[in-house]
Amino acid sequence: MTRLVHKELSGGVATITLDSPPNRNALSVRLLGDLEERLGWALSEPEARVIVLTGTGPVFCSGADLKEQRATPATGAADAPVTASFPEILSLIWESPKPVVCRLNGTARAGGLGLVAACDFAIAPESASFAFSEVRLGVVPAMISVPVLRRLDPRAAAEYFLTGEVFDAARAAEIGLLTRAVPAGELDATVARYAEMLIKGGPEALAITKRLVRELPQVSFEEGLRQMTTLSAQRFTSAEGQEGIAAFMEKRAPAWVPPVP
Repeated sequence: MTRLVHKELSGGVATITLDSPPNRNALSVRLLGDLEERLGWALSEPEARVIVLTGTGPVFCSGADLKEQRATPATGAADAPVTASFPEILSLIWESPKPVVCRLNGTARAGGLGLVAACDFAIAPESASFAFSEVRLGVVPAMISVPVLRRLDPRAAAEYFLTGEVFDAARAAEIGLLTRAVPAGELDATVARYAEMLIKGGPEALAITKRLVRELPQVSFEEGLRQMTTLSAQRFTSAEGQEGIAAFMEKRAPAWVPPVP
């Protein structure tokens, strides 16, 4: 059976590509299964330092596969195809110790925006459009709200979750859904620039910093200072920290940076 998600590894970058253009890369059970497997591969592959999630065709992801939702009878909510492995996939991306960059090849809707929000970076062409269209179908942006509400401005979340209105890439960047909206011709170069910068970071340092960005805002100021004082000392004395300092002093690349082909 043909895979609906492809993988590629080059120069420390693991690229995972949704490839189901006939249904606009909808989140079918098959695609979700393939995506979970490909993410597991990228996370366990030692040579993969950065993960790029993208798609084929004019749409990055249109959300749940509505034909499948209607055609597959479910005896209860737990059996609905929409649940499949989507929660696990969102967790894999969100909790990934490796930076994840979403390269939106085009438009995204509903569940597809959960993938976008779960990634650390999201770069889209200015021509892309977005919508949380669930309420117009009588459903709710439930699972995706977990990562999305951690990204969006609260007023914007209420506006677009409740109205289902379509908005453009510039607005998506303004409200925190995207990192950047760029001209279509600059998309690949922008994604490559971010990947190149991320590969220069120490793998342990990147994983810890990702967790810090997520968790530290929830800690009191004094407790934050206490925890970060300890962490700072640990990292300066760690093997990775010592290698990074030595590389800087010796004007060379640290050992974790892949050699230039």
